[in-house]
Amino acid sequence: MNEMNACKPKIIMDLESLNTTNAQGCPACGHKFNLGDTAVLACGAWGAGPRYIHENEAVLDKETARYFERGYFASLKAGA
Repeated sequence: MNEMNACKPKIIMDLESLNTTNAQGCPACGHKFNLGDTAVLACGAWGAGPRYIHENEAVLDKETARYFERGYFASLKAGA
C-alpha cells in the first residue's frame, strides 16, 4: 500500500495530499489532482496495492465495501 492513510478511503485533496500524489498523478486517468478534488483509495490494474484516484474514476463494490478503478472492476465482473 502507498504512504497515504488507509483509514481514510475518501479524501478531499489538500496541499499535503497533492504533494504526496501529484508526482505520479491519478493512475486511473493520468491527470494531476487539484486542490479540492475528491479522491478515493482504490484497487486497480497497476497491481501495487490501493492508490488514490479521482472519485469519478472509481466504482464502489457494495459486496466488499471497497473502491475499484472502473475498467478494472468491469474486467473483474466480466471474468467472474
